[in-house]
Amino acid sequence: MVFMPSVDTMVGSGGLTEVTVRKLDEVLCGRNRPGHFTGVCTVVAKLFHIVQPDKAFFGAKDFQQAAILHRMVRDLHFPVKIVVCPTVREPDGLAVSSRNAYLTAAQRLQAVGLSEALQQAAETIRASHPPAEQVIQAIRRHLADRTPDGQIDYVQIVDPEDLCDVETTDKPVRVVLAVKLGVARLIDNTLVDDPPAGS
Repeated sequence: MVFMPSVDTMVGSGGLTEVTVRKLDEVLCGRNRPGHFTGVCTVVAKLFHIVQPDKAFFGAKDFQQAAILHRMVRDLHFPVKIVVCPTVREPDGLAVSSRNAYLTAAQRLQAVGLSEALQQAAETIRASHPPAEQVIQAIRRHLADRTPDGQIDYVQIVDPEDLCDVETTDKPVRVVLAVKLGVARLIDNTLVDDPPAGS
């Protein structure tokens, strides 16, 4: 059986109740998309209530969304486990996204710079655990060289759970970035811990 509720059922007008995970929805992508994660949480909370699943699967590429939903489930005592699946990537490393279709051929070549920067950052952190700001500056230099037409929205290194910026990299961290390339806004991230973990 496949559950396929109508749009009106899930987000119909007239509802006065919303689910918001404060603080976590105000950083990273939430800064430029106010209300977006409230909409996500409200719809997903409805879905969990109707379906009563044991597990729910989300992609690591949208890790902020997964982190917010994990906190929502914990705070509201939903009996469901949030499973974060590894990011699906193209052969050259670019994270698979519907937004990639908006890239020109030249922009597509530049876009791989995002995953390259994240891979280099992960290798550097695992090798020597330098200060976070040092890694961030290295990522910015790589993007300036490899993705020169990109407009950086953010490059940050954060705690994987509370999404707060960190100063040191001697514990598990999530390296995150968002870059606008042409009309496409691309996001990507990687979890860095010891030993290496999936991203």
